[in-house]
Amino acid sequence: MQRKAALRRKIAHAVLMAFVALLLPALAVAGQQQITTAHTVVKRPIKAVGYEVGGGSTRVDLVGTGLSPDASGEARVEAKKGITDIQVTVTGLIQPEQLASEFLTYVLWAASPDGRTMNLGEIQASKAGNGQIKATTQFQTFSLFVTAEPYFAVSRPSELIVLENQPNKSTKGKLLEVKDYPLLERGEYEKLGNPLALSLDLKHVPLEMYEARNSVEIAKSRGAEKYAPEIFTKAESSLKMSENLLARRAGKKQIISQARQTVQFSEDARALAVKRQEAELVEQERQAAAAKATAEAEAKAAAQAAEAKRKADEEAQRQAELAAAREAQLKAESEAIAAKEAAARAQAQALAEKEAAARADAERARQVAQALRAQLLDQLNAVLQTRDTPRGLVVTMADVLFATGKYNLRPEARERLARLSGIVASHPGLVLQVEGHTDSVGSDEFNQKLSEQRAEAVRDYLISQGLDQGTITAVGLGKTMPIADNTTAEGRQKNRRVEIIVSGEVIGAKIGSSAAHTKPDGQSAP
Repeated sequence: MQRKAALRRKIAHAVLMAFVALLLPALAVAGQQQITTAHTVVKRPIKAVGYEVGGGSTRVDLVGTGLSPDASGEARVEAKKGITDIQVTVTGLIQPEQLASEFLTYVLWAASPDGRTMNLGEIQASKAGNGQIKATTQFQTFSLFVTAEPYFAVSRPSELIVLENQPNKSTKGKLLEVKDYPLLERGEYEKLGNPLALSLDLKHVPLEMYEARNSVEIAKSRGAEKYAPEIFTKAESSLKMSENLLARRAGKKQIISQARQTVQFSEDARALAVKRQEAELVEQERQAAAAKATAEAEAKAAAQAAEAKRKADEEAQRQAELAAAREAQLKAESEAIAAKEAAARAQAQALAEKEAAARADAERARQVAQALRAQLLDQLNAVLQTRDTPRGLVVTMADVLFATGKYNLRPEARERLARLSGIVASHPGLVLQVEGHTDSVGSDEFNQKLSEQRAEAVRDYLISQGLDQGTITAVGLGKTMPIADNTTAEGRQKNRRVEIIVSGEVIGAKIGSSAAHTKPDGQSAP
């Protein structure tokens, strides 16, 4: 009897464990559905503008959506280097609580084409629905829109867009059509089981206090009390301090400051709670997948073992059958190997002869290029000072060949360039790179522009003399590559120059190789 009772207990325990194993995946799926519903993202299209840096201020219209069709506004945008200034004025907004009781204010957003969003600040609309804001962003290409929010410090825009940018004919910038911007569904900010149904008494209670209360309740409904207690407790304490200040009728600025701190704590707690819930869900899914994988592996193990034995038996039989055939093939294979070795030796000898011929051709080509290079060096030196460098033949035009501080070519310069172009034209395959240089006197911008203008003037003149424009490039290097000391007049005069680098495979040098990025003295360029 005792043995039967023990057997029944074992059977009951096994049934219970099997039931738990079936139930756990269902619970994991249910938990996943609950969290996913609480953090659902929707997407919608909108237009973005790539504002011109340094192009001055431009205007963009803000048009009302179906949620607030009578609303309108205007944004003045000025893109500068590293930052963009934004001034926005809006009119005709409805009070945000008319959209939903949990929404208390409006927030201006900038969103980049890749989906990044930036909270630019709160727009507290007056009773007439008017408001304004000044803000900055590091984005240069972005869209502007206004959403209704439960409080000012939200980190992601809600789907309640009331105004969105609409570029007009006078808007300066490149227009982009962005198909998908991520927005949080309104349910992300709804309080579970007890949504706000407030009639705002803004005469006696600042709007920031309603936002603070709202933010704490929303964070709590998102599980912050459980998943982010270290921050949520700060939010609750901050809210109590705000309520005490309000009850004591403290200064409005003090109340608002404390309330805004509460909102920030609450939003941090809400966001961290969502992140940790998602991490928890991922871990549950990982554990469920691991358990399933273990069960499947054990189920497959026996079948695989039987299949392995069957294949091993078949392989043993096949190997036995092949052994006789292999023995017969050994002699034929040995003969084939000997024939292949003889053919390989013949092929190696032919290849060696071919390589020797190729080396001889390359040496002859090198000698021809060297002779042509020396000849060209002598010819160019007869026109302008020329030196041989790893980059190619560097022809130097001194500063005296230009008008002082300008890029106009003097008659002597045009005469010498005409002679140079005749020499280059007689040697097809040559490539020219014109580089302008200055001394350190004057601003970087002036020197850079002057060097570019002088290089372009030389290039244009060479082209006018019949050289192919596709073989000539021009670049201004300003004062970045001096060849002499800029503290002396003599050194500065040497640094004010234009260099023409003549290269090409026909003389054994080509611009664009690693040697092309060296200073005139052979040192690596910075």
